[in-house]
Amino acid sequence: MALSEDSKDLLQAHVELWNLTYSFMKSVALSVALDLRIADAIGRHGGASTLSQILTEIGISKRKLPGLRRLMRVLTLAGTFTIHQPPEASPDGHEPVYKLTTASRLLMSTSDGEGPASLSPTLNHVLNPFRDSVLSMGLTAWFRHDEQLGPCPFALMHGETMWEMSGRDDAVNASVNDAMAADSRFLMRIVLKECREVFHGIDSLVDVAGGVGGATSAIAAAFPSLKCSVLDLPHVVAKAPPVSNVQFVAGDMFESIPPGNAVFLKWILHDWGDTECIKILKNCKQAIPSRDAGGKVIIIDIVVGSKSSDIKLLETQVICDFDIMKIGGVERGEQEWKKIFLEAGFKDYTIMPVLGLRSIIVLYP
Repeated sequence: MALSEDSKDLLQAHVELWNLTYSFMKSVALSVALDLRIADAIGRHGGASTLSQILTEIGISKRKLPGLRRLMRVLTLAGTFTIHQPPEASPDGHEPVYKLTTASRLLMSTSDGEGPASLSPTLNHVLNPFRDSVLSMGLTAWFRHDEQLGPCPFALMHGETMWEMSGRDDAVNASVNDAMAADSRFLMRIVLKECREVFHGIDSLVDVAGGVGGATSAIAAAFPSLKCSVLDLPHVVAKAPPVSNVQFVAGDMFESIPPGNAVFLKWILHDWGDTECIKILKNCKQAIPSRDAGGKVIIIDIVVGSKSSDIKLLETQVICDFDIMKIGGVERGEQEWKKIFLEAGFKDYTIMPVLGLRSIIVLYP
């Protein structure tokens, strides 16, 4: 799908701004690596370790392995460590090996007197504002927290999830709704200009967790004959302004989703872990007709590595993933998406990496 030059320029500017906005998460990642003494752990293994070996050395529960993988992905992409991937067809199931670089050797807290002096004390001083702050949501404390079904970093720090806080705090609720509405005003113009065919052939659409209707109002204006509805929690739809040809429904996507030819999920699934996503998608599947009858789920979300040749885009996707980890979310690659699609009972999907950081995914029952 070829985009207009104007849309390409806008999407590239979006990548640049998100990369700049989230660049602080590289500092957070470095701060966590220093606190956990990851460089020392790898050094004790001769400068090369698997994630499992690192976890053992730093005394962190194996339940944190996915989180450590996401942390190390940021730091390897930044060049602090390197990674050696075994061949995909490796019969012995070897894990990736993480190796020290010249930079990460400077993070080691001990020295044998022959190597370079450690910069850890200096970096720890500079990075101190990132520790256990709203910037990091106490990621180091979360890594060391050892409950089987423990809270995400946000909940560990605040005693409640971001969604629970939003439900009781009008200012937080307004901030979330305003942010999502602004994103929809930017992105949906491009979607409806360049990719409007994804909405063809349907006569009703349910925007799940659609907030105050930013995306749905744009779709309804572009397709006046399309019956559109927005499903969201009561405290969210209570703040929604009236929108022509859009019905607001108070409900819970984890319970049920109103029926429609298509279900729309814009930047929603990345907020949740696999178990929650599978539950949401199963409810989506129940809400739509068969593929032959036009049923489909339209998803807008990040597919990590969708344009792997664009290094800045990939770096931004990976940093976004590390940031969304703080509220219990995940930015997924294609194989991770495929896994939850299949477990939710869907048969086929198409990924269109046409929206810069994000892609359009069309999912078929």
